[in-house]
Amino acid sequence: MYGATHLLGVRRFLPLFVTQLLGAFNDNLFKNAMVLFVVYQVYNDEASETWFSAVTTAVFILPFFLLSALSGQLADARDKARIIRIVKACEIGIMLVGAGGLLLAWQGILVHQLAIPILLLALFAMGVHSTFFGPIKYAILPQHLEKDEVLGGTGLVEAGTYLAILGGTILAGVISVQASAAAVIAIALIGYASGRRVPPAPPLEGGPVIDFNVFRSSWRLISATLHIPRLFLAIVSISFFWTIGAVLFIQFPPLVKNVLTADRAVASLFLAIFSIGVAIGSVAVNRLLKGEVSARYSAPSVIAMGLCVVGFHLTAAGWQGLPAGQLYDVGDFMRHDGNWPLLGSLLGIAIFGGMFVVPLYAFLTTTVPKSQAARTVAANNIVNSGAMVVGSLIAIGLSMAGVAVEDQLLLAAAMCLLSAWLAWKLHKACDAVECTDKEVLPDTV
Repeated sequence: MYGATHLLGVRRFLPLFVTQLLGAFNDNLFKNAMVLFVVYQVYNDEASETWFSAVTTAVFILPFFLLSALSGQLADARDKARIIRIVKACEIGIMLVGAGGLLLAWQGILVHQLAIPILLLALFAMGVHSTFFGPIKYAILPQHLEKDEVLGGTGLVEAGTYLAILGGTILAGVISVQASAAAVIAIALIGYASGRRVPPAPPLEGGPVIDFNVFRSSWRLISATLHIPRLFLAIVSISFFWTIGAVLFIQFPPLVKNVLTADRAVASLFLAIFSIGVAIGSVAVNRLLKGEVSARYSAPSVIAMGLCVVGFHLTAAGWQGLPAGQLYDVGDFMRHDGNWPLLGSLLGIAIFGGMFVVPLYAFLTTTVPKSQAARTVAANNIVNSGAMVVGSLIAIGLSMAGVAVEDQLLLAAAMCLLSAWLAWKLHKACDAVECTDKEVLPDTV
């Protein structure tokens, strides 16, 4: 049963799908409203804009690095549906604070001294919110879905996430900052209502004993998970993907403004196309694999992604921009001779990225017992977040060293080769052993 759209009509999947979609929508509406306002209204030089874009990425993902082990333990030890309700209630309070920061920035009240710190605080809190929701959105699937539905359900969650990113990104680029402030509160309220409809998902096999020492539990969880060769290869492959993603997402706003000389609506268009592409790839790979959890297409997919990154770089490097102080709007940008190669390369990056990463996420939740799935996803989130922080620091360092934004894209292309090698190793490992044979984490985790 590799066609997964039937899941959208059943309660064991739909409320979770809607709750995750709204959460991702709100994350991106808030973050992009903040970043686009600051990049286009506060700062006026490429280095500062890249720095701020990188800082926001690092602030959002830092909680994943610090708290994922705790969130994974809680998700395996407590009812996942109850945790969802608590997390979504907290989102309402976080968005009230974030909306206040957006309104202060809009009014020009203590922008550097108060508004931006409040915005970054709210963004960090949303990172905490997503950290505790993250393991659940994948780990609950094997508990509510049949074995042959897990890959399709994972693909739908991933596709829905990126369509939500698309919606939040587009909305942030076209509505006023004060309208964004009202919208994030309203969406948080709707998300809480949908979260209450998720069916119970009680702990299996009693659940683990929770270790509240986040540093010790993180170390134990990573050590226990990465000693399993297939999990190690899957997690490191996904981490390289998110390092690439971090570099690309950090560079999009300053690249659009300073290299392509386009306005913030075009920056939103770029992020929207990226989101559509990942959604397409997420659904397409499920069709190709017919519901089988396999890394068969991951290596060629990420190689194709790297080639598209190179194509994107070449087009951006040869772009004919406007004189200083002038920016293309969406209409003028779409009439530019180089827009189709640029947008085609971007869409290719995203489609092949989705085809690469979705089977690996499904692999994480099907290669261990259901009672340990959340901790496995949490271990992945810790390593991913560390990789994304490294990607953010690399982007900042290259910008400080004077490397042009468009040339930094070549780093992402090079990392695709490493990701392909790791994915190929994983596929070969699964040739020898059934990919869904259960690996058991040690009892101490």
